[in-house]
Amino acid sequence: MAEDEAAGSGEAAQFDRAMMRLAIDQARNAWAVGEVPVGAVVVREGRVLATGYNQPIGTHDPTAHAEICALRAASDLLANYRLVDCDLYVTLEPCAMCAGAIMHARLRRVVYGARDPKTGAAGSIVDLFAEARLNHHTEVTAGVLADECGELLSSFFAERRGGRGGGDARPEAAALPDAGGIDVRFDDEAAQR
Repeated sequence: MAEDEAAGSGEAAQFDRAMMRLAIDQARNAWAVGEVPVGAVVVREGRVLATGYNQPIGTHDPTAHAEICALRAASDLLANYRLVDCDLYVTLEPCAMCAGAIMHARLRRVVYGARDPKTGAAGSIVDLFAEARLNHHTEVTAGVLADECGELLSSFFAERRGGRGGGDARPEAAALPDAGGIDVRFDDEAAQR
């Protein structure tokens, strides 16, 4: 894993920072709709192929992380679930679910901004990308515009806590709506006959 160096002025480092700024813009889109501000950009041959931002709340989909949204858009565009020649830029270290999707898509490289000390799967909690037993190994570059990415998340959560008048960022428990479904009953009557 390579760490971004603030002094890095090479063309590749400049390109990484430019793509991360686009991912930060996507993270702001997430914030604007009330989602945790994480953004992602898929790049192929130096061109933006697809973007995504966190949407699990609005879409009622626990898999709608920024990375997954961007990967789905890129896969649709290419009509292929393999993104072999592509790189992913994301503002927050991928979780285990996203790391798995990144490797299944065969991405060449993932570049992320801020570390995630609670669910990071690129070294903070686990490092799935370094797991030798897995059959694909995506290159990882960490820490690109980490301060900006981290500040965006910190500001979001500070605003959320401030709006509730305390340090608890969890929403009040609400009753789940009746979504229909099927009643399941286990009767022992059949076994007694």
